[in-house]
Amino acid sequence: MFIPFLVSKIHRAKVTGKNLNYSGSISIDEEIMEKANLREFQKVEVYNISNGNRFATYVIPAERGSKDFILNGASAHLVSKGDVIIVAAYALIDEKELNSLKSVVLLMNGTNEIEKALYGKI
Repeated sequence: MFIPFLVSKIHRAKVTGKNLNYSGSISIDEEIMEKANLREFQKVEVYNISNGNRFATYVIPAERGSKDFILNGASAHLVSKGDVIIVAAYALIDEKELNSLKSVVLLMNGTNEIEKALYGKI
């Protein structure tokens, strides 16, 4: 049996911009993507702490070192610059693998720097 489990989470990132004239996605600083084990075009859930909106999209890299979290396309209507968000990625995991896999949680500060990285078993 396959079970959906959290494999990656970026907690309390700040939205740095939005771009309505784009086909869709969330642009995340490439360095942060790597540390969160996110891949380009991977599906993610976005939870807007500031206004309660929740939606799914996919990740594309923003400039390395930019600290950017930019919502593009239709999802840009669901955020404002400065909103605080959670980005979460899930995977379908065979229950036989659950004890051997680890998830990553990045705790962000107010300037989109990683304050702490937590690694734990799923």
